[in-house]
Amino acid sequence: MFKSVQKFTTQTNFTNALKVTVAAVIPVIVFASLDLFKIGFSFALGAILTYPSDIPSNLKHKINGILVAILIIVVSAVLVSVLYPFPYLFYPFLAVALFFLSMISVYGQRATMVSFSGLLSIALAIGHVQEGISIWINGGYILGGGIFYLLVSLVFYKIRPYRYVELQIAECLKLTSKYLKLRGDLWDVNASRETIIKGQLLLQVELNTTHENIREILIRNRSTSGSSNQNRKMLIVFTSLVEILELALSTSFNHEKFNKKFSTYPKILKNYQNLAYNLAGTLKRISISIQDNKKYISTHQLFNDLEALEAAIIKYQESEGSKDTQEGVLMLSNMRDYVERQIEKIKILERAFTAKIEIQETKPLEKDLEKFLTPLYYPWSTFQNNLSLSSTIFRHSLRLTLTILAGIVIGNLISVEKVYWILLTIVVILRPGYGLTKERSYQRIFGTVLGGLIAFGIISVVHNPYAISTFAIISMLLGFTFTQTNYKVGATFVTIYVVFIYAMLTPNVRDVVQFRVMDTFVGAVLAFSANYFLWPSWEFLNVRVFLKKSIKANYHYLKEISVFYNKKGEVTTSYKIARKFAFIEIGNLMNSFQRMTQEPKSKQKQLPQLYKLVELNYSLVSSSASLGTYIQTHKTTKASEAFNVVVDAVLKNLNVAMDTLNASAKEPIEPYQKIDLEVRFTELKNIRAKEIKENSATEIEFQQKMQEAQLVIEQLIWLINLSESILKASRKLVQTD
Repeated sequence: MFKSVQKFTTQTNFTNALKVTVAAVIPVIVFASLDLFKIGFSFALGAILTYPSDIPSNLKHKINGILVAILIIVVSAVLVSVLYPFPYLFYPFLAVALFFLSMISVYGQRATMVSFSGLLSIALAIGHVQEGISIWINGGYILGGGIFYLLVSLVFYKIRPYRYVELQIAECLKLTSKYLKLRGDLWDVNASRETIIKGQLLLQVELNTTHENIREILIRNRSTSGSSNQNRKMLIVFTSLVEILELALSTSFNHEKFNKKFSTYPKILKNYQNLAYNLAGTLKRISISIQDNKKYISTHQLFNDLEALEAAIIKYQESEGSKDTQEGVLMLSNMRDYVERQIEKIKILERAFTAKIEIQETKPLEKDLEKFLTPLYYPWSTFQNNLSLSSTIFRHSLRLTLTILAGIVIGNLISVEKVYWILLTIVVILRPGYGLTKERSYQRIFGTVLGGLIAFGIISVVHNPYAISTFAIISMLLGFTFTQTNYKVGATFVTIYVVFIYAMLTPNVRDVVQFRVMDTFVGAVLAFSANYFLWPSWEFLNVRVFLKKSIKANYHYLKEISVFYNKKGEVTTSYKIARKFAFIEIGNLMNSFQRMTQEPKSKQKQLPQLYKLVELNYSLVSSSASLGTYIQTHKTTKASEAFNVVVDAVLKNLNVAMDTLNASAKEPIEPYQKIDLEVRFTELKNIRAKEIKENSATEIEFQQKMQEAQLVIEQLIWLINLSESILKASRKLVQTD
């Protein structure tokens, strides 16, 4: 029980929830003690509205983002009260303000959260219109609450400046561990490959987001505040985790071939599977040590497991004879090399947590780091370019604006007690995508009803104001904690908190519960209907964009690999950036496909064909990464002409696939001409072996070069097959439009 509570309270979401709870509760307690509760409430409101804009980043961007949010919140609240008595001014202002605030989401996540704070401010201001001098006084209180939240956030940051990135690293370790665990599951004879691949793709999406968060903090903090030992340590850990993931993604085995080849030697594959699970388990234990803020102590026996695998390989070779086992030994050698490299990277991770990291150790990692960050600039042209119905954000902004205006009209027509609850519901649950809006609508209604029932049950029994206040604070803390991870639970606790507050302020709490449930239902219905009928952004229209981006990213990644294989030397920054975007775009593609599966069946157009293309692109990036990782970690021979011919053929296929997806169904599609590379593969397999034999001084050197040749050949065959399949599937997709 204690460990569970400790684990819960060390999570990032809990820490963030604690910040906003402290910032909101302290002013209420202080001012209430002076019999000035309303002032304390306005301060709390300012803190709560500011909180969404506090997203992970370095200190400078953190402060600037919060200050901009505070300015928008205060100005919005003041203008609503100033203009509300003049409908002919208020409603045009409201429409423009709602649209503008929604549109600034085109500038990324930070802008989206600032936008959210502004929209919440407008919704609440409509429900609490001030008059006369109170307009400016209340605006000052909200400003004070926002500033107070900023101070609290800075205090939390100063106390433990690296805690957030540590928790993000812990999350990255946990997700990478899950990924390695799934790879181990693939060795089960009866494993569902399709299910496991889906799980890997979903993890890839989560890992991409986590990687971006970590890059943002580590790299920007380094550029503004220098390099500390902790920052260097986290940089080494993060770099190692990226390499572990790439190595795992890149090393694909033909499990059916392995199981068939070693059916009489099951111990070999079992030894490897256990090792794969132990790799995952080690990462998980490191993650737990960071999460619990405890010193990591290595307890694994990975090298012993590796020795057991090597002994099994030797036994296999001895029992079958060297001639009959050449192919099998090469297959097992590649398997052993993969595990050995993963163990080496894990040892680097462990060392980072047990020794001081010197500056010179991270200098190679720090080269051109800023190039891996998403640029932070906000040109007006970005806003202008999105002023079109072709823009998802533009359609969402129009949709949100009209829905909120409709919410006000309907609320007034049916004489709703608190119209702003309808507006808040719309702002919170209406999202650009249908699937997420539908899910949030259900969760919001469920959480509101359940929270209302629980709260009413408690206040029916408990009448002590101090006890109710305590329950309110706890509910607030839990509500903010769960909102990001489990919206249904978060909505439940938020409703409990709201009811408790009203229980202390008004005697008719039963009516409050009824009104909140009804208003939430009206808001949810409006949001859901708007997303279905008003310029809906169906994902089948967007998934092709992500598909083309993924193919393009794969194209550039493979091109960089080819350049590196031909030129040798150090891995270039352009190579690393191409690899990063290949991983990001496959994650974005999978995310888009997942959203599509949440939409109505009638809108899930060409779902099987699209999933096939998602899977093919994932396999392509995996195969490319396998080739890239191998040539990075081994001293390779000169690239043959055959290698370049095959790679050029793959690149051509991908290029044609992109052109095909850009074409419409009405345009004639040229018949597919398969490139005959059989002769080239024969050269790779036979002539290459002869060349290697002639140029090898020893048998060991020959075996090493043959291992390279086999891996490269296998990946080239796989790459050409995948590129041909992508091209065929793209043509079929366009033809069936």
